[in-house]
Amino acid sequence: MADLLVYGSYGYTGRLVVDEATDRGLDVVVAGRDRNAVENQAIRRGCEERVFGLDEPQLLDTALEEVEAVVHCAGPFAATAEPMVEGCLRTGTHYLDITGEIEVFERLAAEDGRADDAGITVLPGVGFDVVPTDCLAAHLAERLPDADRLSLGFEASGGISPGTAKTAVRGLGGGGAVRRDGRIESVPMGGDTRRIDFGRGERTAMAIPWGDVSTAYHTTGIGDVAVYTAVPSWAPRAARIAGLVGPLAGSGPVQSLLERLVDARVDGPDERTRREGESYVWGEVETDDGERAVSRLVAPETYRLTKLTAVEIAERVAGGEAPTGFHTPAGAFGPDLILDIEGVERTDEPVEQRA
Repeated sequence: MADLLVYGSYGYTGRLVVDEATDRGLDVVVAGRDRNAVENQAIRRGCEERVFGLDEPQLLDTALEEVEAVVHCAGPFAATAEPMVEGCLRTGTHYLDITGEIEVFERLAAEDGRADDAGITVLPGVGFDVVPTDCLAAHLAERLPDADRLSLGFEASGGISPGTAKTAVRGLGGGGAVRRDGRIESVPMGGDTRRIDFGRGERTAMAIPWGDVSTAYHTTGIGDVAVYTAVPSWAPRAARIAGLVGPLAGSGPVQSLLERLVDARVDGPDERTRREGESYVWGEVETDDGERAVSRLVAPETYRLTKLTAVEIAERVAGGEAPTGFHTPAGAFGPDLILDIEGVERTDEPVEQRA
């Protein structure tokens, strides 16, 4: 039985995951619906291949029965996660993916009981979305166990992959999201900004609907969660203006046009950018009585980090090290999981008491 099946293996991130996994000596099956792409990749990497669509359950099940775990890399996961998870539940195959979509995390969290009954791990978000932020959230919750509010943020260098760009396009027309009193709420984009020192001086940061709005609650139990990203000073105003035309941006014709532009213009970061770039992650927890703790991570460029965390977690899951049921990365392996990744450093500011 092979260790991993990587579905969407020939996409930008899928290729990185396959290369890292095979370089580590894992037995990998490459898979997807594009026969030419799958077969060419299998020849280049010396892997077995399987060609099927997620709307072909018999072929899906046959492929999954041959592996310990799947690393699902074919988004948008709001459309593709459910058929893959159902296949994993039928075949007893562990499920991992690289999603950052809040609705997907919430949907898969609801499958905890079925996954436990099937004896499998369901562990979405094994890339930059959300491993470093999830681990930092768990670390901060350990530092300040009575925390009531959690804020996370990141500053990333380099570009984005075609898949990430298309997911962003499909999200146009929607707003932001935060968690308040344990419930996820929609908020206007650009309405929540603050100044954050991610590790290189203060930057303007804007709240975004990042996956941790879902996962950090499952990991820490903290009921108020917001996630920020570093942006140019003009970005929050632009986001507010864009919100006024959100329904138009989310319409079918506009979406199709933007996706064609992604196909034509977006390639993803090159090898040098992945090798030399860095990402910076910040987190803050606070209590109602004024205690505050801040921690930071310095990590590799986001796509390099994604391939490293995805394969690290996949290797552990395929090796039987993960608990069954639904889990977040830090929920399964603890806050120090991220420190096992080469190039990651964590620093803590002293806990302070505010007046």
